[in-house]
Amino acid sequence: MTEQLDDNYWMQQALVLAREAEAAGEVPVGAVLVRDNQLIARGRNQPIGSHDPCGHAEIFCLRQGGQVLQNYRLLDTTLYVTLEPCAMCAGAMVHSRVGRLVFGAADPKTGAAGSVLDLLQQPQFNHQVQVTGGVLATECGELLSSFFDAVARKGNS
Repeated sequence: MTEQLDDNYWMQQALVLAREAEAAGEVPVGAVLVRDNQLIARGRNQPIGSHDPCGHAEIFCLRQGGQVLQNYRLLDTTLYVTLEPCAMCAGAMVHSRVGRLVFGAADPKTGAAGSVLDLLQQPQFNHQVQVTGGVLATECGELLSSFFDAVARKGNS
């Protein structure tokens, strides 16, 4: 039960960052990296503003986590992200040795944690990431849906 409460709490923190991304005109995705129930790093989507195709919330969060921990191996950490990671972000999690991923909304188009691909559980890789999906999925999904609905309305006006 405590793990579920912690998961909900940390996903709420990731949602705060997703809303910051949305306010900046970015796709609303947020991420936090946690170890021993302590915040290590934060990230939000910003590929548009940073002109960086790798500017996903998870990438910013993992980079900051490496700096904070002074190690490119993020052992015993949990990454909370509001949207199921893409292949790029899943690969970064494997390479950085994140212990666990918790995501909110599934991504049926590009999700690489089980929806389209499952890169985090590949037995051929030298590291597998434990995955928990669907934490606050409705809230995470509604934030994304409302963002894309607004974008579509702008495009039709």
